[in-house]
Amino acid sequence: MAKTILIVDDSATMLMSVKSNLEIAGFTVETAEDGVKALTKLKGGVKPDLIITDINMPNMNGIELIQNTRALTGFRFMPILVLTTESQQARRDEAKKLGATGWLVKPVGGADLLKVIKQVLPGA
Repeated sequence: MAKTILIVDDSATMLMSVKSNLEIAGFTVETAEDGVKALTKLKGGVKPDLIITDINMPNMNGIELIQNTRALTGFRFMPILVLTTESQQARRDEAKKLGATGWLVKPVGGADLLKVIKQVLPGA
């Protein structure tokens, strides 16, 4: 059965690009434009195997999304990758402390993204 990945990014171009790369690789993909929409999907029954989130988004940023997701029952150990233009060490440390599994700085090629996904998502 295909693994499901939730991509959270306020850039429609980024969502489309990452989604198409992941679908070609055989993943089922859900998308959300910000942390609020992502959290609504999670609370509404969407159970991804992995979340990939941007940091800088309106309404709820990626750091807040990680924190809120980790507080939900059943999401404590789900891998969460940060895919962002942000490269400050302090932001990385904050995300990791709150439960981010990994951090990638945009732009990331499709092959590189899949390599990281295979590392954090067993059976991918």
